[in-house]
Amino acid sequence: MGTAQRSGGRGAAPGQAGRGVAYAPVRRLTVLYDAECSLCTHLRNWLVRQRQLVPLDLVPAGSDEARRRFPGIDHGRTLDEITVVGDGGQVYQGPAAWVVCLWALAEHRPLAHRFASPAGARFARAAVLAAAKYREGQRGAGQGQGWGDGVYRRGDGWVYHPQHGWSYAGHPEPCDSGRCPSR
Repeated sequence: MGTAQRSGGRGAAPGQAGRGVAYAPVRRLTVLYDAECSLCTHLRNWLVRQRQLVPLDLVPAGSDEARRRFPGIDHGRTLDEITVVGDGGQVYQGPAAWVVCLWALAEHRPLAHRFASPAGARFARAAVLAAAKYREGQRGAGQGQGWGDGVYRRGDGWVYHPQHGWSYAGHPEPCDSGRCPSR
């Protein structure tokens, strides 16, 4: 497997030095996920239920907590693409981030090693592209189509409770004369 860059770049699973990046063992990973995305929160919940060989901290991308922990990364980009940060400063994005998440899990480390091969990397990239296409469709579905479009956003008055799922808490801004503010 390749290595991650110390900041701002793409990487692969940790554990080897190369391309001028010093070796740093990974003892903990932080996964920055889009808390507004149903697919991302589903995968976050799945990661929490897995036995972890390397502890995973799951932090909403773009949150105050993410900005406090990682002031030097592009937080706008972390909302568009899964980002994983190692405790040694390694930054993994896109397919490499998915591979390193699998690498951290006891049951899926062998799969991570397969995805790190040239043939597996193509499959990992295809999976990430499929997820991006799904997310793009979800964002498009939420553009003013109202109830039942399957996209729940905090900015529209929805609140997520881990035990109970999404509930509507009311529109955050009052609607005058039947028209709600535009997004």
